[in-house]
Amino acid sequence: MTGPHIAVVADDLTGAGDTAVQFVRAGWRTELQLSASGTAAEVVSVTTDSRALPVGDAAQAAGEAVRDLRAAGVDLLYKKVDSTLRGPIRAEIDGVLQVWGPDAVAVVCPAFPANGRTVRDGVLLVEGTEVHRTAVGQDPVTPVTESRVDELLGAKYVRLTGTDTRRDAELLRAAGPVAVVDAETEADLGRVAAAVAALGPDAVPVGSAGLAAQLAHAWALQQPHGPSLVVVTSLHSNTREQVACLAAEPGTRVERPGAADLADEEAWQAWSRTVLERFDPHAPRLALVAPEDRDGALSPADVARRLGGLAAHIAEEHTIAGLVVTGGDGARALTTQMQARAIALTGEVAPGIPIGTVSGGPRHGLAIVTKAGGFGSPTALLDAADTVRHTKGQNA
Repeated sequence: MTGPHIAVVADDLTGAGDTAVQFVRAGWRTELQLSASGTAAEVVSVTTDSRALPVGDAAQAAGEAVRDLRAAGVDLLYKKVDSTLRGPIRAEIDGVLQVWGPDAVAVVCPAFPANGRTVRDGVLLVEGTEVHRTAVGQDPVTPVTESRVDELLGAKYVRLTGTDTRRDAELLRAAGPVAVVDAETEADLGRVAAAVAALGPDAVPVGSAGLAAQLAHAWALQQPHGPSLVVVTSLHSNTREQVACLAAEPGTRVERPGAADLADEEAWQAWSRTVLERFDPHAPRLALVAPEDRDGALSPADVARRLGGLAAHIAEEHTIAGLVVTGGDGARALTTQMQARAIALTGEVAPGIPIGTVSGGPRHGLAIVTKAGGFGSPTALLDAADTVRHTKGQNA
């Protein structure tokens, strides 16, 4: 196995899958591995199949899995556990921490509000009932007999400030090696994820798919992004209104060639060089916009080819957060220049405006939005540009 940045280590296969998909939704290239192998994925999810194992065997299985992942280059780890805390969880945590490093801190929060699991004052609740009073308490294989998570795991309960991320990270580190925190809402989980991210690679978050969903975004925000690159070849009036809205937003840089710049190859190369020289890696958005008034001798296909080629060059030479392309000719020209094999679709920014990642070529995994010229509200381009800035794509 080579190359992954984040590993999910689960105690069963379904948990490995439902957690891995949270990273997929956030734009990470993710693989659920059934056996160790080389991969181009940024996130790998594996299972130790250890939920019903004896304590010693579970600790050994978890530790060995993490050791292999560490050797493969993984530098961020998520320990997936059952949202009702079934299984030898403390043993697995100890096995993981022993391998991860002397300063490792496990941050435990099994909350999954969307599925009725919450942690209040250190107590795990299922639909408002203490977990040991539910059917989980009578589980024939791995019964949970204690609802206080810190008591169950022999850990320390920490009440986070929820407002000071740096202070919360300090509280977690001081409470190590195993700290338990509350979360009753998605916003609470977001604050836990922010504190874990601030704690850095020493943090070993332990939880269900609920916390993983928030960490997938929190960890993405720590990656280098650069600007969103917007390419506009459509002449539709709706698109022009969207460009005006995008241009009016502070931080947007608009590069708009004149008809003369597009007229011949020499003029185009000269204009392109000035765009590359002015590239600002700290700007949130860069837009390449085709002129509204074009020389009759200049075909739409040539405009799309030139702008698509320039955008592909920028994406190859500089770190960018992702791409937004409006106009089918521009989208085709750009993806062709990028040697893309496909676009792996992951969702929609708005109805009819898909988002995905580039498959194949030197920028495999880069986030991309494609939009028909007539689609979307006046803020559609701005919304799309900001979406790709907060969606993990390959930025290297």
